[in-house]
Amino acid sequence: MLYASVTAADKRIALRAGLSSAKILRYPGAFNPLSAKLIQQKGFEGVYISGAVLSADLGLPDIGLTTLTEVAGRSQQIARMTDLPAIVDADTGFGEPMNVARTIQTLEDAGLAGMHIEDQVNPKRCGHLDGKQVVDADTAIKRIRAAADARRDANFLVMARTDIRAVDGLDAAVTRAKQLQDAGADAIFPEAMGSLAEFETIRAAVSVPILANMTEFGKGELYTVQQLEDVGMNLVIFPVSLLRLAMGSAARGLDAIEQHGSLSTMLPEMQHRADLYDLLDYASYSRFDSGIFDFTLNPHISTPSSAQGLKEHNV
Repeated sequence: MLYASVTAADKRIALRAGLSSAKILRYPGAFNPLSAKLIQQKGFEGVYISGAVLSADLGLPDIGLTTLTEVAGRSQQIARMTDLPAIVDADTGFGEPMNVARTIQTLEDAGLAGMHIEDQVNPKRCGHLDGKQVVDADTAIKRIRAAADARRDANFLVMARTDIRAVDGLDAAVTRAKQLQDAGADAIFPEAMGSLAEFETIRAAVSVPILANMTEFGKGELYTVQQLEDVGMNLVIFPVSLLRLAMGSAARGLDAIEQHGSLSTMLPEMQHRADLYDLLDYASYSRFDSGIFDFTLNPHISTPSSAQGLKEHNV
C-alpha cells in the first residue's frame, strides 16, 4: 500500500547484485508512477527513467530544457512506487562539477538507485539526433569524478554515458569509455552503437558493466535481449517504449471517437477497470482501516450526493 516496501539502500544493493550476475537486466522506461508499478508487476528487474520522457511529459523536446528540480521530483514520484531499483537520466549533470555533485546528492535523496551523466555539451540533445557535440575528455572526466566523490551511499550507481561514437567514431568511443571508467564510473553507457560488433568492442575495452539502449526509431538496430546478453551487455533499457505505446494507443482512441463517436470497438485494447484496481492494490487500502473508509456507502443514506444527508450521517 502507498509506497515501496524496499528501502532505497536495499534497491541499490539489488542493482549492484544484478549487475554482478551472469544475466542481463531489463529496465523498461516508466513514463509515470503507475507504469513503474506495471513494470514491477510484469516481472522486470528494474525501472528506467528517461530524460526524453520527462521532457515529453512536460510537452517539451529533449534539448536540455528540464531542471534538476523537475527531474528529481518526478523521479522520486516514480521510484517510490516500486520495489525495483530505478535509474534516471541526469543529462549533463545540470552544470559544472559542483552542480554535478549537488545533482548526485539530490537524486540520492529522491530514492534513486543510480543515474547516468553524459559527455555532451550543454544544452544537450537527444542521443539519436544529428548535430550532437561532445565535451573534451577533461570536462567529461571531471563530471564523473565529481559524481563519484559526491555520493554518500557507495552503492549509488554512477554511470557514464558517452555520445562520442556518433561524432568521432568507434575508436574515440573506446578511448572515452576507458577514460570514464578510470575516472570512477561504475558502468558505461555507449550511446548510438552501430552494430552488435561495436557493443562487443566496447565490452572488450572496459571491465565495468555496460548498458545497451534499445530505443525505437533511432540510429541503431533493435536487438533482442538474448543477442545483447550474448555480446556481454549487462543491462538493457527500453527508454521511451511504454510512452510510445501509450501515446499511439491514445491517438487511435481519439481517432475512433472522431470517426465513430464511440470507443466501444476499442474496449479489448484497454486496461480493464479490474486490472487497474488490482495494479493500484485497492484492496489493501480498504483493509487498512475499513472503520474509517472502506469504499462503501452507508445504506441508510438514500441520496449520497446530498450534503445534508452526509452531514446527518457523519459520513
